[in-house]
Amino acid sequence: MVKIIKDSVKSLREKSTPVDLPLEPKYKKLLNEMLEYLKLSQDEEYAKKHNIRSGVGLAAPQVGVNKQMLVIYYEVEKQIVQHILVNPKIIATSVKLCYLSSGEGCLSVDKDHEGYVYRPNKVTIKAYDAFKDKEVTIVARGYEAIVLQHEIDHLNGILYYDHIDKKNPFKKLENSIEI
Repeated sequence: MVKIIKDSVKSLREKSTPVDLPLEPKYKKLLNEMLEYLKLSQDEEYAKKHNIRSGVGLAAPQVGVNKQMLVIYYEVEKQIVQHILVNPKIIATSVKLCYLSSGEGCLSVDKDHEGYVYRPNKVTIKAYDAFKDKEVTIVARGYEAIVLQHEIDHLNGILYYDHIDKKNPFKKLENSIEI
């Protein structure tokens, strides 16, 4: 089981380096462990027994590996959303912004940071999909776009609360979409 690095650890603020392809077995193993962690964190009994919080995304820096890798796993309307990405790059974003009405959270951040995090509502991402074993282009909107951007931020040493307006954390931006 992977161990989550907290936001007080300096390495979480460092930029991650690209991963060489083909993917080394140690990185495949790590990605599988990260995915398993997310799945188990969403199992209420398991999470309570092992005192872990539920998560939908995890980036390699959060488990102490500063490489450009991330996993996302959650279910919405009986559909599984799963991404196991290496070297992801955002290549296009929408002008329209969105935010989570409840604010964002993070497995690496124990202290709650209240406020809205505005992000593009639509993103296009190019990455190597370690599950499909090929280069992919992902177009994501709304919640999925937020989760992907949150995890890609980790690869750049950025945490969600860096985006919150310090003077007016609950400022409503005109024409933004509340999710």
